[in-house]
Amino acid sequence: MLTALSIRDVVLIEALDLEFGEGLGVLTGETGAGKSILLDALGLALGGRGETGLVRQGAAQAVVTASFDLPATGAVAELMAENGLDFDASEPLIVRRIVKADGGSRAFVNDQPASAGLLRELGPYLVEIHGQHDDRGLLNPRGHRDLLDAFARTDAAGVAAAHRAWREAVDALDAAQAEQETAERDRDWLEHAVAELRALAPEPGEEEQLAERRAMMQRGEKIATELQSIADLLEGSDGGLTKLRQAARILERVSGDHEALAEALAAIDRAINDGAEAQDRVDAAAEALAFDPAALENDEARLFELRGVARKHRVQPDDLAALAEELGGKLERLESGGAGIAKLERAVAESRTAYAAAAQALSEARTMAASRLDAAVETELKPLKLDAARFRTMVEPQGEAGWGPAGMDRVEFLVSTNPGAPFAPLIKIASGGELSRFILAMKVALAEEGGARTLIFDEIDRGVGGAVASAIGDRLARLAGTAQVLVVTHSPQVAARGAKHLLIAKSHDGTVTRTGVTPLDAGQRREEIARMLSGAEITDEARAQAERLLEPA
Repeated sequence: MLTALSIRDVVLIEALDLEFGEGLGVLTGETGAGKSILLDALGLALGGRGETGLVRQGAAQAVVTASFDLPATGAVAELMAENGLDFDASEPLIVRRIVKADGGSRAFVNDQPASAGLLRELGPYLVEIHGQHDDRGLLNPRGHRDLLDAFARTDAAGVAAAHRAWREAVDALDAAQAEQETAERDRDWLEHAVAELRALAPEPGEEEQLAERRAMMQRGEKIATELQSIADLLEGSDGGLTKLRQAARILERVSGDHEALAEALAAIDRAINDGAEAQDRVDAAAEALAFDPAALENDEARLFELRGVARKHRVQPDDLAALAEELGGKLERLESGGAGIAKLERAVAESRTAYAAAAQALSEARTMAASRLDAAVETELKPLKLDAARFRTMVEPQGEAGWGPAGMDRVEFLVSTNPGAPFAPLIKIASGGELSRFILAMKVALAEEGGARTLIFDEIDRGVGGAVASAIGDRLARLAGTAQVLVVTHSPQVAARGAKHLLIAKSHDGTVTRTGVTPLDAGQRREEIARMLSGAEITDEARAQAERLLEPA
């Protein structure tokens, strides 16, 4: 529901803050007072063209802010989430649009930067504006099928699931057939590649292991002499450990003669132990770095083979094992492909049959609902001075090329405005006044089914009066029981049915012309309806008639 509209520096409006409530709100005023400016301003907030001509003369920018109360779930919440914008249903949704006098515009949703395109996406879920040249909402055939389904209370989810299963089966078959055809063309190459890879038997990480082992052997070859020199210096006949052991044997004989000799013996024993440990470490390194010419040659040959095959297949050596498994699987599927494709073909046939049955049942439900909707709309036409008009909901099954997640039908609302005239889309044959009244009849018939919860009708009563205008007011009031309805009207009969009445007036201070909006209390409302009845000079008779019109409201 639209709860507030704030306008700054738009055309003739300098500053305006309006609040809206539930039910039927009416906007009246003399011709030329600027009623269309309000709708233009709201349209700007909902993503309309940001033309510089909307900026009030002398102002730097025009700003329009609209606030809405919305449920926690639904299309708006989904759109906000898809676009990464915060949305809290406990707070109003606030959309704001700024247009600069020197060109350019900015848009915000809940004070978060957004695009005008996002505002245009949100708009249809927030407000429906029906005017003399409306080509949206009920006039857009793309939404007719969803409206009929909502009216019929059909569940199209099962059809969508069946369609998805069918398409997935078709995609799986197409992929298998394409792979089979490609594999058949490349059978010789595939058999050779699989044989080569199986003979090579690559393992993940093998190249890195071989490279490290080769590098280690190459380092061992370079330092083998140094390691042998270390061993000779430690363990040779003249090596350090040999000399230390000799000294230790001598000290053992004399260590009892003096305390210092015992300490010397202990120190030499420690040195012998440390030296022996050092020798063990050197021996371990020498063993690890042992240079084996045959092993080095084998590792280098294996590396060369792995890298050569990897280059041929344009993969990394570590990916050869996975490639071998992939190509082996393709070859197996090729050799047993006929059975697999036959199974997929059966799955396609079965899922198509299931979808066709579900779509046919949905089509039959739509056809039955279409008759009920046609009758409901035609019931509303006669009181709206459209008694010669007829309404028809066309449900036309499509060929298989037109089947989709929503079923097999094309749905469109058609009208005939004169006896014997052919049925055609509403927008092509109805005049401006007829168009708005047709939309009202359809909205009343559809009641709560789909669309935005705020409806705005712009001069729906143009060219009618008396009983027809009363009928329009009655239907607008009924519609306001399930949605917020705002109507720009010249009809006193319609204005009298409003729960809230706003007067739009133009003022001039000698230099600047401004448009303002005033909420009317009961007395002011009676005067405005009397003016609408009698013109510039309000008579007592007009006031009395206004009172009679206001009594039912």
